[in-house]
Amino acid sequence: RDTDQKITHFVSAMGTTGTIMGVSRYLKEQNRDIQIVGTQPTEGSRIPGIRRWSPEFLPKIFEPDRVDRVIDVSQDEAVSTTRKLASHEGILAGMSSGGAMTAALQVASEIESGVIVTIVCDRGDRYLSSDLFEE
Repeated sequence: RDTDQKITHFVSAMGTTGTIMGVSRYLKEQNRDIQIVGTQPTEGSRIPGIRRWSPEFLPKIFEPDRVDRVIDVSQDEAVSTTRKLASHEGILAGMSSGGAMTAALQVASEIESGVIVTIVCDRGDRYLSSDLFEE
C-alpha cells in the first residue's frame, strides 16, 4: 500500500529463508516482473541472522526459482551499513538488517529508477554489549 503497488525490487536477508519465500510468493502473484533479491554472507564472513547455505543443507522451504538474484555481502559491509543506519537514519538495527540494506543500496546503484523494498529484520539492542556500535 505504501508503495502504491509500484515495487520493482524486494531485497531480503536469507537466514531461514522464510521471509524471502513468503514475500516472493505474494509479490510474484501481484506482478511477475518484481525482482526478488536475496543476500548472504561472503565466504568467511559471519553476519548473525544470515547464512550461506551449502546445497545439501538448504532449508526445505527454500525454492531457488523464487529468487531472481543473490548478492554476497561481506561482514565489514554489513557492519558499516548497520552503523550508518544508526548514525544517519536513527535506526538501531542488527547486522542482518545491515546486510540486507547493503544489498538494497547496491541494487539502487545499478538501476536508473525503481521502488526497492527491504526489511529491517533485527534489533540493534542485542548488539550493545558487542563492538558493533563502537567507533
